[in-house]
Amino acid sequence: MLAEFLGAVQESALATTLRRSLWVYPFVNASHVVGLALLFGAILPLDLRLIGFWRSVSIAVLARVLLPVAIAGLGLAVVTGALLFSVKAVEYADLTLFRIKLLLILCAVANALLLRLAPAWAACRESDAAGTAPRLRVAGALSLGLWLAVILCGRMIGYL
Repeated sequence: MLAEFLGAVQESALATTLRRSLWVYPFVNASHVVGLALLFGAILPLDLRLIGFWRSVSIAVLARVLLPVAIAGLGLAVVTGALLFSVKAVEYADLTLFRIKLLLILCAVANALLLRLAPAWAACRESDAAGTAPRLRVAGALSLGLWLAVILCGRMIGYL
């Protein structure tokens, strides 16, 4: 059933257009890179602050500015990633590295959502305390590691 669905995705008019177009596929690919740049470019300083860097900068201020950028980048990366996937859906779905990438993305998003629910997150957003709770340090380090692994897996898939 999954193989049939993936085959249909791969043979869809949109996927066929992407495969055959001289300009559309490279544009979608470049847009995917822009999405990743927005996501990681916003996540990196916020995670570094959570880990303990730049204690003079409020986590609340950074989050207010950077979270919308990260969310927009994630949205763009997911949409363009789905389009890129559609071109070789059957082949990509069969790659262990692709499955690992998806699992890492789910873990990174879950980490971010759990962080938002953590009492330590609410506390740091309400105060300008320079210190960082251990829970926030762990979440920041985990986020950096997970997103770097996602990027690495994605780049490696392009060479398989």
